[in-house]
Amino acid sequence: MLSQNTVPSAENRILRRPEVEARTGFKRAHIYSLMKQGKFPKALRLGVRAVGWDSNEINQWIAERLQERR
Repeated sequence: MLSQNTVPSAENRILRRPEVEARTGFKRAHIYSLMKQGKFPKALRLGVRAVGWDSNEINQWIAERLQERR
């Protein structure tokens, strides 16, 4: 049985910004503002002009926000 703090994940992958925006409902500026405040998972540098986020970290962040509602 899964504990309440874990999120089942079919796969761990790197999410690009548009998908992170779609999952969270936040736009770029707000995501980067939360990252700067330490309230959102840090982006991973993929290249000179490319970043991504760990899907498990994003899923866990979303699960934690949902837990705060209860």
